[in-house]
Amino acid sequence: MRTVGKDSTRPSPPSGRRAERNRQAIVTAARELFIREGFDAGMDLIAAAAGVSKVTVYNHFGSKEELFTEVVGQAMGEAHMTMAEVRAGLADIADVREALLHTARALVDAATDPSRMALRNLVTGELRRFPELGQAYLERGPARSATGLAEVFGDLCARGQLVIADVELAVVQFFGLTVYPHLITGSIGVGVPPDLAGRLVVDGVDLFLSRYQARPR
Repeated sequence: MRTVGKDSTRPSPPSGRRAERNRQAIVTAARELFIREGFDAGMDLIAAAAGVSKVTVYNHFGSKEELFTEVVGQAMGEAHMTMAEVRAGLADIADVREALLHTARALVDAATDPSRMALRNLVTGELRRFPELGQAYLERGPARSATGLAEVFGDLCARGQLVIADVELAVVQFFGLTVYPHLITGSIGVGVPPDLAGRLVVDGVDLFLSRYQARPR
């Protein structure tokens, strides 16, 4: 089996505008096929869907694992961009509770996006065959989301609205209160009912604030 990491002996992938268009077409086609067919989707099928040759696919990606890692990375990158937008928008939200509600809802929306959820479940299902995929997913997905949330907390602490001594712990607690129920139910193909999902966010934020909100002196 080839590893997820790039082979240092392999020539550099093609560059230029046409090459970048081909690369993105391959990633887009692979994402759709991985979601629909699973990890067993053939590279020849991916090439045909992307409108390129199989050789072109391997020129850009040395293995299916490497291609899948890029697919996951781009999908998780979309969620990271959402968090960056949320963080930028918090400057216009003066109330800390509203800021955290806005953040939690954005995180839930990103976590329950059908294509990202399908890719997450695919990674979980393939861990026995390809354990490297789990580490790649962790680095490109949850680790980046945790960093983004930590930055949000840092901003709110700087504004004097939160007091957090252990940011790493606070990040896990916030995810646990608002997002993790969706990941658990999503892993077995069901979702949290909308009304309960809304209550989880509101009550989760209130519980979080009961621990970390700055108190007036």
